[in-house]
Amino acid sequence: MRRPFASRRRFLGWGLSAIATLLAACSDKKPVFNSIDISGGELGKDFALNDHNGQLRKLSDFAGKVVVVFFGYTQCPDVCPTTMTELVEVKRLLGKDGDRLQPLFITVDPARDTPELLKAYMVNFDPAFLALCPTPAQLAEVAASFKVYYKKVGDEKSATYTMDHSAGSYVFDTKGRARLFVRYGLGAQPLAADIAQLLT
Repeated sequence: MRRPFASRRRFLGWGLSAIATLLAACSDKKPVFNSIDISGGELGKDFALNDHNGQLRKLSDFAGKVVVVFFGYTQCPDVCPTTMTELVEVKRLLGKDGDRLQPLFITVDPARDTPELLKAYMVNFDPAFLALCPTPAQLAEVAASFKVYYKKVGDEKSATYTMDHSAGSYVFDTKGRARLFVRYGLGAQPLAADIAQLLT
């Protein structure tokens, strides 16, 4: 009479063990992103740049928010305004969590992009978006830390030159850790879905 009870007890033990293993596997499951997962990367660590209001900014200033870093310039004809417009839409799609998104636009054209011009440029998209204004030396350092390419093209003396530059964005989670590289043209909805996962 004892053997069936012992068998049932062993079966119950195996069942509970299997459930525990399954729950552990589910809790350890990594999120699946539309963007490229760069978790563990050391991109952009410890940069400190003045924003368009003259305030020194660091990633640590935005703890609790997801930060999207994009390198561009105000006279960019296509990539930059498209990216900024997508970020406006991402903020809208996030709904009540939209205020926990902080885009940072780092100019690759400090010679022409004055703080006043950058402020006006940001206001065109969202007054809460911030532009960062590096000196040429600071730009070289921060671009290298993000592995970002930029180069003047055309006649620099005439001020009609353009800037070739990397078109992707970088996403940092609420603890300031590099998490995602966003390819240009990904779209607002896939990016909003990625950011929503980082906000949970």
